[in-house]
Amino acid sequence: MIIRGARMHNLKNINLEIPHNKLTVISGVSGSGKSSLAFDTIFAEGQRQYVESLSPYMRQFLGQKKPADVDEIIGLAPAIAIDQKALSHNPRSTVGTLTDIYDYLRVLYARVGDVFCPLCGHKIEKLTTEEMVDIIINRGQDAGEKYVAIMSPVIRNRKGEYYQLLYNYLGLGYAEARVDGKIHSLREKIKLASKQNHDIDIVIDKVMLDDQSRLFEAVENAMEYSKGLVVAKYEKQEFLLSSNWTCPNDNFSFPEVEPRLFSFNSPAGACPECAGLGKKNFFSEEKCEACLGARLKPEGLSVKVANKNIAEVAKLSLDKTLKFFNSYYDKMTKRELAIAENVVIQIISRLEFLLKVGLDYLSLEREAHTLSGGEAQRIRLSSQISSHLSRTLYVLDEPTIGLHERDTEKLIDTLKKLRDKDNTIIIVEHDEKTILAADYLVDLGPLAGVHGGEVMAAGEVKALLAGKDKDATKKSLTLQYLNGHREINLPEKRREQNHGSLKIIGASANNLKNITVEIPLGRLVGISGVSGSGKSSFLYDVLYKNVSHIKARPGGRAKMEDVKEIKGTDYINKVIVIDQSPIGRTPRSNPATYTGIFTPIRDFFASLPEARERGYGIGRFSFNRPGGRCEACEGAGANLIEMHFLPPVLVECEVCRGKRFNRETLQVKYKDKNIAQVLDMTIDEAVEHFDGNYYITEKLKVLQSVGLGYIKIGQSATTLSGGEAQRIKIAKELTHTLGKRTLYLLDEPTTGLHYYDIDMLLTVLNKLVEKGNSVLVIEHNMHMLKSMDYIIDLGPDGGEKGGRLVAAGAPEDIVREPESETGKYLKPYLKK
Repeated sequence: MIIRGARMHNLKNINLEIPHNKLTVISGVSGSGKSSLAFDTIFAEGQRQYVESLSPYMRQFLGQKKPADVDEIIGLAPAIAIDQKALSHNPRSTVGTLTDIYDYLRVLYARVGDVFCPLCGHKIEKLTTEEMVDIIINRGQDAGEKYVAIMSPVIRNRKGEYYQLLYNYLGLGYAEARVDGKIHSLREKIKLASKQNHDIDIVIDKVMLDDQSRLFEAVENAMEYSKGLVVAKYEKQEFLLSSNWTCPNDNFSFPEVEPRLFSFNSPAGACPECAGLGKKNFFSEEKCEACLGARLKPEGLSVKVANKNIAEVAKLSLDKTLKFFNSYYDKMTKRELAIAENVVIQIISRLEFLLKVGLDYLSLEREAHTLSGGEAQRIRLSSQISSHLSRTLYVLDEPTIGLHERDTEKLIDTLKKLRDKDNTIIIVEHDEKTILAADYLVDLGPLAGVHGGEVMAAGEVKALLAGKDKDATKKSLTLQYLNGHREINLPEKRREQNHGSLKIIGASANNLKNITVEIPLGRLVGISGVSGSGKSSFLYDVLYKNVSHIKARPGGRAKMEDVKEIKGTDYINKVIVIDQSPIGRTPRSNPATYTGIFTPIRDFFASLPEARERGYGIGRFSFNRPGGRCEACEGAGANLIEMHFLPPVLVECEVCRGKRFNRETLQVKYKDKNIAQVLDMTIDEAVEHFDGNYYITEKLKVLQSVGLGYIKIGQSATTLSGGEAQRIKIAKELTHTLGKRTLYLLDEPTTGLHYYDIDMLLTVLNKLVEKGNSVLVIEHNMHMLKSMDYIIDLGPDGGEKGGRLVAAGAPEDIVREPESETGKYLKPYLKK
């Protein structure tokens, strides 16, 4: 694949060749242009060229893609992107529905499930006439009977006097009927109370058991009159047979057993109380009282395969589900194999793929919105592998996020299998193991934003690491860290001073096994453990939820959820989560507005002599309110134009040319730069420009210190990466001087970060701690973990096998614990 002249975002007109059918990693510091190359250029063009080949009518449904800013790409394949976006916020979306496994389960249950009556638990069978005759003969012979009376239950437990009905059967030539348990001759007058319920069985025939043809005829007639029911009465016993899904004991009539009976998204299958949500209502967390969270009608839950109904199978963890189906497959009868062998094989193979990407601890009923970004991406990956496509281009965004080093190996194997089916795989990645396992490396840099966007190294991984390309070794930071010329140093000494501690007693959220954990405050503390070991449950569901409750009601008794008690909350003033979600959803929000730097800048502009002469206040310099902004685009700098058959286009505003302000406002200048030009400066440039103005530069320098000097002050929040958004949030926290004794919670802050950025992040987190705060970090990255003052290691495994405290202490103590998976992988990093 040959790329010429790529200029998306910060790419500096780069030319590149990427080999087909190989595993290529694109690396580089955060913000160096990796996603711009992988997603906005290669994937976007691959998808766009494919869509272009369709008719205009089809294209309107697919949403058209703007051509990427690139001269040409030769040799593209149809592209599939597997990214980090959370899957779906719809509570109806589960792991089972996302992977299609649930759809296969529905077919399996509809075709070979055993049906039981929801009222009495009796097994219901749907019989043909031949099967009924065989059953009547066999049961009669077993009981030593010679004769059988065949009756047709025409009325079952209904009101009426039924004079005409009985007369009609006399006209058809039948002589007797059993009414409410007594035999009557149809020639007599039978008086029935019209207000009472009655049972009427017409006696069709009394037959000798060895007269098969007469018996067959009698059974057929009985079924015709009673719509499928037959009573066979011997001297000592009688029983009811049904050719419908009807329970002979209590007449419970079963609907036709079909796949939608098991769908909680269809009215045919969903529990009528909660409409298939499994919860009392859309916003509540309480289980529905009718289905107890199983989401289905009682009928759907009464069909079983190997003694489990579909909701029970969906509750099992995926490794147990696989065991269940493997053992079921071994025991399938010939008939079941003929009907459902393919379905079971599909279920088993999809489950195997999910286990290969390290998701054995999830269950099919787990709701999609509760999955982490990494889990969501690996579910998408597993469904891609099971699709058996070849000659396709896959573009992945950091698939190792949320994976412990142990599971990374499984993931790499999975990617290689995908590659071996003649697919080209491009991964944006920082993980050391993945880079070393790849065939080809493209390293972008040297730094981020305006200082990045150039190719530092490109070639086969082995050759680059052997140092064959001297120029690349000199320029590429990635290679310098990989071959040990640069490294992330261990801290000089670990903090051990006592600033009090938080004691969590009896934490039991999700899979946590009633654990008690002590978190030392005033230090940098890491929470480690394999995927699914309970780290997020501990951080969010136990710690954040409950400490927030306690802090929201000082003095009052806060209700504790999923934990017995939390001691030591007096040592902290508040608790704050700093995650990687965007700092704003609209192009109007930017680093300046989010961190509050824009306010002193606007103050400063309003205080300039030119502004005073004109009587401009601070509002004049805001693009979010009338006065100083350009009214043609309302301060957005661009207008959205609807194109009907084509995608809507964002066009630069013709009046202000994207400057967002009107001409009068822009005449106010400081050092020859107006407010729009200031917003277009990078943070580094602005620090020089406002040199001497302490209020502005102080806040700008904090952004510099978290390594964001390259972003523009007015850069739209929608173009920032997750790592950048998270560091902007940290910077905002660092500007609060007073908020001492805060507990900061971070979930995998190294996501999207290069070694170089991790070094910077550690410096910043240590600054927060030095200001008297406490920092608690969930982390898999060994370079981060080796730099912690204290580690809490959960495990030993994921899901049911996790949720226990394996070890706690300084990194050196974790390594000594034989049960700790983290310790095994951490050991080599602690050697100086």
